Amino acid sequence: MFKKVDLVIIGGGPAGYEAAFKAADGGMKAIIIEKEAIGGTCLNHGCIPTKTIMHSTELYKKLETIDEFGIALEKKSINFEVIQNRKEEILEKLRNGILSRIRKSDIEVVLGEGKIVSNNLVRVGDETIETKFILIATGTGTLLPPIKGCDLDGVITSDELLEYNKKPFGALTIIGGGVIGMEFANMFSDVGTSITVIEALDRILPNMDKELGQSLKMILKKRGVDIHTSSFVEEIIKSNEGLSCKYKEKGKEAVVTSDAVLIAVGRKPNINNLYAADVELEIEKGCIKVNDNYQTNYPNIYAVGDVIGGIQLAHVASAEGKNAVYHMLGKEDRIDVNVIPSCIYTNPEIASVGITADDAKRENIKIIANKFPMLANGKTILSGMDRGYIKIIADEKSHKILGAQMMCGRATDLISELTVAIANELTLEDLKKVIHPHPTFSEGIGDALN
Repeated sequence: MFKKVDLVIIGGGPAGYEAAFKAADGGMKAIIIEKEAIGGTCLNHGCIPTKTIMHSTELYKKLETIDEFGIALEKKSINFEVIQNRKEEILEKLRNGILSRIRKSDIEVVLGEGKIVSNNLVRVGDETIETKFILIATGTGTLLPPIKGCDLDGVITSDELLEYNKKPFGALTIIGGGVIGMEFANMFSDVGTSITVIEALDRILPNMDKELGQSLKMILKKRGVDIHTSSFVEEIIKSNEGLSCKYKEKGKEAVVTSDAVLIAVGRKPNINNLYAADVELEIEKGCIKVNDNYQTNYPNIYAVGDVIGGIQLAHVASAEGKNAVYHMLGKEDRIDVNVIPSCIYTNPEIASVGITADDAKRENIKIIANKFPMLANGKTILSGMDRGYIKIIADEKSHKILGAQMMCGRATDLISELTVAIANELTLEDLKKVIHPHPTFSEGIGDALN
């Protein structure tokens, strides 16, 4: 079977389907090839399922102090099977919403594994599609480190843990102190699991402001989470007691035993079987190499999202997908991908955008750093939340806002205000003109400006 279209998109995640919508708006006939289910990693194995489960575990955690809010409960329990059922209902609802938009936009979805056989031919199953443009948006898959014992039963990845439907683990070891590891540490410590985190670098959340990692470590420590940095796992061993991780911490041998071990050390680009042997896509450090317009070494083949490396976030991938299509259409429109907010859905939430004080020091930028402790914020106190802060970084001379870091309630929502400010080169004085409603978490932004 043979088809001819304007654009073939390989990958049906946020980058793929958002690019398809822009292509359809521009009059292009587009086909999305997806090997699993529409929505990609974010919807099916990442952002949405993680936050759905975390919402349940966070509510369960709050029951510990529910009597302080004037509410009495005879007993509490948590049922991961019910949580999983709710999660699946939410994923199905969101998938159906995307598919409804796809049908209205007259975009075709083909289920299967797409393979580029030339610069304008893509094969999926027995079908060959001729196309003017190709957009690769295949995302990433879980990465397993070269640790002996990673193949043992009970050693799992985030994909597997997101399907967990039994009673909570008694103990869980997490290898990796990045975003994935910290969100799962928060999630399972909320339900009473004993958590040990082993991180090779000298701090958790190594890609974010140092103070954010330090503050989160203190909060998690109060909740019983045991965090070991500058530590390297050498081997995982199965025993009658469970799974034992042998690791070195500052040169000393140590062992921790738990019911399961979560591998959370990162992800790798999905490029296996993506293109035929005579298609010579340029690869750099395992990622597809592109120029500023997201073109590969084949000008009509574009690549976006996690598969090209960089910041691996769904909203970044969506923006890149749209920008790639704008370039295909010859449009000047472009989303600014230089100002990217990052969010972590721990409790309290963490969000960051722009530069940090450490970044400014490295780059010899003189700054003003305004910080407001959120324990002085009314909404934080009445909500019974932990310590936190809002920090705003501005240029010392011009007062233009250059960055912001937050650890507080609704930080993942509040960060957009500072993102808009940075993208539009607003100053501290510009933001001071804004009235924030009372009582809200957003008041902390106004307080941090003064």
